[in-house]
Order: sequence, then structure tokens, then C-alpha cells
Amino acid sequence: MSPTPPARRLRLGLPRRVFSQVLLMQVAIAAGVAVLATGLFLAPLSDQLDDQAMRRALAIARTTAEIPQIAEDLRSTPPTVDGPVQRQAERIRKASGAEYVVVMDTAGVRWSHRDPDQVGGHVSTDPGPALAGHDVMQIDTGTLGRSARGKVPLRDSTGRIVGAVSVGIEYDSVRDRLFHAIPGLLAYAGGALAVGALAAWLISRRVQRQTRDLAFSDISALLAEREAMLHGIREGVVALDRAGRVRLLNDEAQRLLGIGEESVGRTPDEALGEGRTADVLAGRVTGTDLLTVRGQRVLVANRMPTDDGGAVATLRDRTELEELGRELDSTRGLIDALRAQDHEHANRMHTLLGLLELEMYDDAVEFVGEVVGDHRVTAEQVTEKVHDPLLAALLVGKATVAAERGVALWVSDGTRLPDRLVDPQGLVTVVGNLVDNALDAVAGTRHARVEVELRVEGRTAVLSVCDTGPGIPPEQRELIFTEGWSTKKPPAHGKRGIGLSLVRRLAERQGGSVSVDEADGGGARFTVVLPEALAAPDLEPALTAGPHDTAEEESR
Repeated sequence: MSPTPPARRLRLGLPRRVFSQVLLMQVAIAAGVAVLATGLFLAPLSDQLDDQAMRRALAIARTTAEIPQIAEDLRSTPPTVDGPVQRQAERIRKASGAEYVVVMDTAGVRWSHRDPDQVGGHVSTDPGPALAGHDVMQIDTGTLGRSARGKVPLRDSTGRIVGAVSVGIEYDSVRDRLFHAIPGLLAYAGGALAVGALAAWLISRRVQRQTRDLAFSDISALLAEREAMLHGIREGVVALDRAGRVRLLNDEAQRLLGIGEESVGRTPDEALGEGRTADVLAGRVTGTDLLTVRGQRVLVANRMPTDDGGAVATLRDRTELEELGRELDSTRGLIDALRAQDHEHANRMHTLLGLLELEMYDDAVEFVGEVVGDHRVTAEQVTEKVHDPLLAALLVGKATVAAERGVALWVSDGTRLPDRLVDPQGLVTVVGNLVDNALDAVAGTRHARVEVELRVEGRTAVLSVCDTGPGIPPEQRELIFTEGWSTKKPPAHGKRGIGLSLVRRLAERQGGSVSVDEADGGGARFTVVLPEALAAPDLEPALTAGPHDTAEEESR
């Protein structure tokens, strides 16, 4: 049978759960601290008890040496077991509780001792320091064993040293005091250990709840998996703490929001600036799949509170989807227009066929000329005033769609726009969104009309789109530029409320502005001012010429 591998034995001896490991470590720490504290207390206590015993012995010796009769008796009587010195010393010994009281002469001969047989003999320890006039405290071993001793010189009435007094305190009694103190110390240490163990259990229970009773290895694996997942998914994740500060940003969130790691620890308002995106992340705007615009990106945000009072917000990029949705709406509108145009074309063809069958050839020629001329005149009117090909093509197409919807789309006589736009695609987006909103506003109304005016003031482009619709109430004129806000029914592909927000974003990006007020005769008028929208001209602009000059250039 093969022995158990060492690694396996280690795993069996160490609990895997965080609760058990934390409890075991804290109890071990509490026990170690209790043992260390007890040892640190007992070590000086032993020295303190020794010092107290030696000082007590020295005090008894001094008191004995200060009795004048003992010095006189030492000089006048021999060292006998029943002599006055022995009787006096034994009386002091019994009264003080000392182990022995020894009186000796200058030769080191005992005149008193607890053991009568030792009277008249020489002392077993060196009496030199005491006979030299010095007080001595020590722990020493003599004929009665180990003891705490105090030795002092014995002087007569003239102050001459005639001997010495040595007093001993039994050392076993000192150790007994130390041992008697240990149970109390251990009781205190045990109480401290119990309190520490209870505190460790409470802390471990809290850690267990917060870690879901996972092992440290599981927590480490979860953290590694979380980092890989957060930075690997193609969806922005923003985590906020209970104070509303950003505490985590994954790579996709940094890309979508255009911010970096320096935003961690700041509030959304500080990191992003005031706006709908910051409101959504901070929870001031509630709901699901909230639309917001950040730069040129259309984002869908969802915010979920967490148990610790914070929140996690997810961001999805819907820029391409919104563009496809708008293209789908435009395509559907174009299909409807083509269907109506096809129907109208069939009616015209039937009319033409009838004229030909009636052999009214002149009328047929005139009819065809009028039909073709209407479209040609519209295109010529637009290109004569708007020289940018993208914008001219947009307005011609919108005019066709408007005609099929029964709306008159008119390019104002004051329109003059040269072909030197800095950002023609941005202006196409602005004009397209405003014209689409105007066409929707006047749909189904009598004498529906939309007028577009584009004029240039130096290098500043000013766009004005007026309609004959119901207009916009004053209290809603600022609200309509908010992302996600719309009075129209959402389309099949998603939500509305993006177009006007994009218009404002594009205008503000170029340092311009967007405003709305009431048009002449009712309806709404949107005005967009774009500073520095035109490049500096290298030559005189062709549009400064009058209509006659323009016609001459076209004839050439």
C-alpha cells in the first residue's frame, strides 16, 4: 500500500473554507498572544518576588543590627546555644518569619543559628562584604538550602564593626507565591482567550456571509475569471460604490465613454460632465434599455443596484443599429413614395395612352413635357442654390418623398451654400433629421408645407427648417432635444428620440447651437448655427453672382 502523498496530507490537515481558516488562524493568534502575555508577565513577576524577599531579609537584618544589646552581648559572652545573642536572634526570627537570623563576629563564627548545632561554627558563605561595612542582598545557597539573604555589618556603640547579621528568607516560599499567582494568571489568560475566540467566531461568521462560504482558492479563481470576463466581453461595464463613485471600468466602457482609468474614484458627473449619460449611470434616470448619446455613439444603458448600496451599469453600442434603423425608416418611406409614384406613373401612362388613342398628339407631347419638366425644375432649383452635391442630392430626394406624401418641400429663395463645407456629412445628418421631423409634423394636415433655408454669413452656416405643423409648446422646446424623448410612436426596430439629440450634438461639437421657436403663421422653426462650417475660400465664391451670371455660367 503506497504512502499518502505529502500534499494530500497537507490538504487534509487544513480546512478549505474561509470561515474555518479564518477562525483557526484567529484562535491560534489569540492563544499565542495569551501565552506570550502570560510569559511576559510571569518573567518579571519572578524577579520582582526575588527582589521583595531580599529587601525584606535586608530590612530584618538592619533592624537586628540596630539593637545595641546584641553588639554588647557579642563582645561580653561566648557563642553558646543558650546565650543571650542566640535567644535574641531566635526571638527576632520567630517574630519576623525569617528562615534564619545569624549573628557572627569578625572571624565569621556564628553566635546564633536556627540549628543549635551550628552555633560556634563558621558561616558557609563569605561574610567579607558585610564585615567590610557593606549591605548585601543576594540569592544564595547555605547550610539551610537556597534562600534570599540580607547581610549588614554589626556595630557597637562607638560605630566600630564587631560582627555582621545575616538574615535569610526561605526561597521555597518565594516560589510558592509565584506558583500561587500562576492559576490566577492562567484564569485571566483563559478568559482573554475565550473572549478572543468569541470575537474570532463572530468575525469569521461575518466573513463567511460576505464570501458566501467559499474557499480562498475559489475566491482567487473567481477574481481571475471576473477580470478576464470584464475585459473580454464586448459590452461596457461600470461599477459604482454606495457613494456613487466609479470603482470599476472595463475596457469596452472606457472605449464607449471616451474616458480612462483616471475616472475611477470619481462620480459620473465629474468623469463625464453633466448630461443624460451621467444621469443614467448615477441612477437619476430610471428604466430599462435607456438610450443615451455619448459623442457620436448611441448607447443603450441598464443599471442594476447591488446589495452593498452600489450599482452596476451595462452599456451597449447601438450606433450602427440606430443608423440601420434610420436607413430602414428612410427605405420604407422611399418604398411608400415609389409605390405612390408607381401608381401615379400608371395614371399618367393611362392618360398618355388615351391621348395617343384619341390621336391628340400635340396634347400628348405637352403632357409629357409638363411631367418631365416638374422634376427637372425642382432639381435645377436646388442645385442652383446648393452647390454641395451631397446636400443637393439629399434635398432633391426629400422633395420627391415630400411630394408623394402630399407635402410641399420648398428651398427658400435666400438659400445660398457654396461647395466648400468642412463637414458635409455632418450637415447632411442635421438637415436630414430636421426635414424628416418636419415632414412627420405636417403629415395629414391641410396645406402642408416645409421650407428649408441655408445661408452663409462669412464662414458660418445658418440652417433654418420651418413647417406648418401644430408647433411645439414652449415648455417642451428644450425637452425635445433630450435623448430618448419623443412624441411619436416608436418604430418597429427600436426607440425614437435620437434624431434631435444627434443634431444638437453635431452642432455643439462644431461650437454651434440649435434652437426652436414658433414659425411665421404657426408651426415650428428649427435654427442651427454652425460657426467655421465653411473652409476659407481660395477664390471668389461663385454664389455671390446673381441669377443672370449663374445662367451665363451654365450656358457655357
